[in-house]
Amino acid sequence: MTYTENLWLFFTLLFGIIVVPGMDMIFVLANSLTRGRTAGLAATAGIIAGGLVHSLYGAVGVGLLASLMPVLFRPLLITGALYMAWIGVSLIRSSITVDHVGPADTRSNWEAFRRGAVTCLINPKAYLFMLAVYPQFLRPDFGPLAPQAAVMAVMTAATQLAIYGGLAAAAGQARKFLVGNGNATIWVGRIAGVLLLAVSMLTLWEGLAA
Repeated sequence: MTYTENLWLFFTLLFGIIVVPGMDMIFVLANSLTRGRTAGLAATAGIIAGGLVHSLYGAVGVGLLASLMPVLFRPLLITGALYMAWIGVSLIRSSITVDHVGPADTRSNWEAFRRGAVTCLINPKAYLFMLAVYPQFLRPDFGPLAPQAAVMAVMTAATQLAIYGGLAAAAGQARKFLVGNGNATIWVGRIAGVLLLAVSMLTLWEGLAA
């Protein structure tokens, strides 16, 4: 696998995870509907800031593992691929619906930013996900880890901005899509699950072949 192919796989996985309706998406939408587009974008910025912190510790963890315990790097890659496959199967089998979007309960754009960052940072699933995902795509085989980590962090932030920022800019239409169309959100989750399953199988095959 080339470095470019690796980045495309990472983007596919990233897009599939972010586009699934969840806590972050509802938080952005609630702020947009309650206090306007600027508040929704502030919430988006907070989530992006939290995501950058996750990217940082993920990169540091992979770097330490690759340098101090390289023998464990390949088993972690395989374990992470199996974990991603489990997430994919869970999404395929689940029925994701959004019943309602309540008030944001934020009084300022700064509070929307802060709560967005805190919500992202205290999510235990995010830590587990980063530990499983980063070894799949942040590889010593492709050269120094720092530039790779920077590219992946920028891709993560840009994808969050495009999806969540787009929701903030079109809050009314987004609310109709999420709340009023259960079948659509179910299929979004299932399609994302298929993407995750496909990416995990590719990385698992590569890990076992190596």
